[in-house]
Amino acid sequence: MIDCHVHLWDPAEGFPWIKTGGEHHRVFGEDDLERSGAGLGLAGAVLVEASRGDAGETRALRELRLRRPDLVAGYVANLHVHGPAGAEALRALLRQSDPARPNGMRLGGAEWNATPEAARALVGVLAETGTVLELNLHRGALTAASEAADRHPGLTVVVDHLGNAPDPRTPEAGEWYRDVERAAASPGVVVKISGLLTQQHGVPAERVAHMVRHVVDTLGPDRCLVGSDWPICLPRGSRAASLAASDPGLAHLTRDQRRRVLHATAVRVYGLAG
Repeated sequence: MIDCHVHLWDPAEGFPWIKTGGEHHRVFGEDDLERSGAGLGLAGAVLVEASRGDAGETRALRELRLRRPDLVAGYVANLHVHGPAGAEALRALLRQSDPARPNGMRLGGAEWNATPEAARALVGVLAETGTVLELNLHRGALTAASEAADRHPGLTVVVDHLGNAPDPRTPEAGEWYRDVERAAASPGVVVKISGLLTQQHGVPAERVAHMVRHVVDTLGPDRCLVGSDWPICLPRGSRAASLAASDPGLAHLTRDQRRRVLHATAVRVYGLAG
């Protein structure tokens, strides 16, 4: 299994979203990541930027990928911080033959139009270079992913955390189910089954399983990934518990389909070594 969503940070280096004194306000380093995965049978992890706020985070992720390929299979950098440098600089970063070039670039915000214009202008470069666009939008993520994939043929868009799905017991859930079905019509859209312990905290397990099953059955196992969102998940449960939260929604899959969701799709989508 490849855990497709983990973070590392040191609050002293930035990360303004981390609240002083909160449970996340401490260093989470490579040793912590290694310990959290002990006994889980993981083939590696995809390290996702954590909004440090500068391009130095991209360099730090690259250095860890080179130093610990046994632990980090690939990484997703922050697209925002590369916006000011422009398209040519990003093109040079992504076209280099360096085996530790970013496997994806993440764009986040309240919604698509609330993200930095300079960062959105770089999406075409991702399509040119075969680099994944990863989206973490609080609203309209699935729709934005479909529109971006349709505008840029060949672009793969990974949507984090089931598209930041609402509580399935609320009226807004119906629109989310329809958005998943619309996203299925755009072959470039991939959905990451992640953030289940935090985003769906308090939701009955059978409801969460139904959401996961809807995503997998609608998009297919070749367009779904699984991630723990460690260490964000820790106030609600361990990395193991976060990964296991997806199991009920995958229980109906064949052995081969499950292997694709848990491993093979990540290798293909992110261009990992295998």
